[in-house]
Order: sequence, then structure tokens, then C-alpha cells
Amino acid sequence: MGLSSIAAGLEVTAEQRDRGVATADGTVVEAYAEGADLGRAAAVADVAATTAAKTLYLLGEPVDPLSPTARRVVNDWLVGEISRTEAETLTGVGPSEFALGVYVATHDPIPEAESVVADALAVDPDADPLYDARSDLNDLV
Repeated sequence: MGLSSIAAGLEVTAEQRDRGVATADGTVVEAYAEGADLGRAAAVADVAATTAAKTLYLLGEPVDPLSPTARRVVNDWLVGEISRTEAETLTGVGPSEFALGVYVATHDPIPEAESVVADALAVDPDADPLYDARSDLNDLV
């Protein structure tokens, strides 16, 4: 019996709904925007720190755990020039950091999401008592 025989007569009876950002992702971003570090934001959302880091990375935060040399090693592994074991040894990081570094090397942030995170992390001038004391980039020129 093939798949076409098994699927004969099946029909879609419901539509999938777009639910937006996953609840855990939203919690990670909220906790991070409120000042929690990566580990605390992950704990609040009840997800692994690597998962929280991936979420923040996709939203535009710079969370790459690898040094420039380690990134070159990961790239050498990705193109097949060295073995994974050798790459893990040469990077000098743990398995979680290595996995996150590989994720960063093989995925791009979501461009549309970067502005959302930037807005969420922006300091409201009315809520910042030191706002007037800070210089702007234009002040340096």
C-alpha cells in the first residue's frame, strides 16, 4: 500500500492560523529588553540558553560566542577541510558554544525583526534621567 492509497479521501478541514512570535521567543525578548542577561532571559522563558541565544541572534542581537579565529575554523569544517572533532578542538569552546557558533555561521538574522528588537531595547528619553547628559554620534563629528 502506497502513500497515495493511504491519503485517498483525505481533505483539509481547518485553516492554520498565524500566531506571530512563539510564546517562548516573546518571553525571551521581553526579559532581555527588561535588562536580563541571556542566561536569565532563557530561565524566565524556560528554554535552554542556546535556544534563547538563537532567538536573539535571529532578531539581530550579536550573540556569536566564537572568536574570529574560531569562526574561521568553523568555516573550514563547514566546507569539509577539517573534521568536526578537529574543529571542536581547535575552537577551544564547549559543545553548546560550538553549536551556537555553527548556527550563527549558517543562518542570517531576520532583517525585518531587527528593527522590532531595536525599538524594544531603545531607551525612552522621558524615562532616562541621564538622557541629556549623553552625547550623540552627531556630537562626535
